[in-house]
Amino acid sequence: MSGPADGSSDRWVFGYGSLMWRPGFPFAERQRAVLHGRRRAFCIYSVHHRGVPEAPGLVLGLAPGGSVRGIAFRVSPADWPGVQAYLLEREQPTETYIESWAEVRLADRRRVRALVFISDMGHPQWAGRLDLDSQARLIAGSEGLSGRNIDYLRELVAHLREEQVADKAMELLLRKVEALEAPVPAA
Repeated sequence: MSGPADGSSDRWVFGYGSLMWRPGFPFAERQRAVLHGRRRAFCIYSVHHRGVPEAPGLVLGLAPGGSVRGIAFRVSPADWPGVQAYLLEREQPTETYIESWAEVRLADRRRVRALVFISDMGHPQWAGRLDLDSQARLIAGSEGLSGRNIDYLRELVAHLREEQVADKAMELLLRKVEALEAPVPAA
């Protein structure tokens, strides 16, 4: 995970899930950004952060196809070693992602190379392309070291709304999970 191929000293990190609202590292600049060729998807079985091996939840990954709106963070060269170590610890507890550098388009129209964590489709935790009902069943009731799976989905939807990113699939998924987790009225 050395850096962008253009030799620039700038390091950018692209977030499409919890990194968008909780980066947890120092950054010099934050901008909305788009990554083409990948889409946001609940495609990784979570046996650590949002589930356990006996009852896995689902977390986001970057699956092939489409495009994804997220946030790009510019990290100063002085901060990069610490940020890099932090990201590897945070994003790779079970090595379900591949660290890669990809071009993203920033809101100000610049194009930069950013570190992205792409789903490893060969990893045993790769869930693949699940329909929304299957995703909802896995997310409902799941909990791991970082909390309830539905809370992760709720945070995602709230922050997508805050960033004015329309993601109808995530909105519908949240409604399905909430319906599954709703208490059943007593007869």
